[in-house]
Amino acid sequence: MQIKILGGHGGVSQGFQTTSFLIDNHLLIDAGSVASTLSIQSQAQVDHILISHAHLDHIKDLAFICDNCFGMRALPFEVYGHKTVLNLIMKHLFNDSIWPDFSKIPSLDNPTIRLTSIEPEKPMRVGPYTVTPVKVQHPNDALGYILESAQTCIVFTLDTGPTEKIWEIAKSKKNLKAIFTEVSFPNHLQKVANLSDHHTPQTLAQEISKMPKDVPIILTHFKPNFKEQLRIEIEALNESRLTLLESDGMVFHF
Repeated sequence: MQIKILGGHGGVSQGFQTTSFLIDNHLLIDAGSVASTLSIQSQAQVDHILISHAHLDHIKDLAFICDNCFGMRALPFEVYGHKTVLNLIMKHLFNDSIWPDFSKIPSLDNPTIRLTSIEPEKPMRVGPYTVTPVKVQHPNDALGYILESAQTCIVFTLDTGPTEKIWEIAKSKKNLKAIFTEVSFPNHLQKVANLSDHHTPQTLAQEISKMPKDVPIILTHFKPNFKEQLRIEIEALNESRLTLLESDGMVFHF
């Protein structure tokens, strides 16, 4: 399984893109930067898009991938998320005011995007993968995803504060190769992290004790203005299985 981090930060600035993970060129987890980082031809190769939650840094490029690719594909982009999340996307993005409603462009019979609501903890088939959505600690029915292929299992929490269920389910999975999770704010902003349901290095340290053991952990979603302070505080944890996202565009093979 190839995982390319198109964007892995919790904000936008020069050299920093927001969350989009591309799996084997055809499955996208969140759409914060897919149109900003891929050619239009590569965008058109995406078939399935899993959305974790409706915050702008995770959905904004849904608007632009639809605008770039309408009429190019025989089938619509299949977008999956909790019904709360999908309702927010349609109400506030594809509402014909902020952006055209691409669920009926070019036509109702041939849309650019098709949205499907999914239920937490109910595995589903998405292309060649089994996907288990799991609620995490973040606003408006946010989901993490456990992605399984024939020989590989990967956990993606996406945005979350301290959470429980996804670790309970992950411990039951075979062939778990990696965990992608977040840390957003330095320790001195713990109150901000608590209010916004994000991690600091000190809450991440507690979270690691809940995770399946001996599995590599890749950290993303650093706020750009705090990245260097986060690096110092994460390195101070002295946890050998942690890998920090050095830059957007990193590729992992499992």
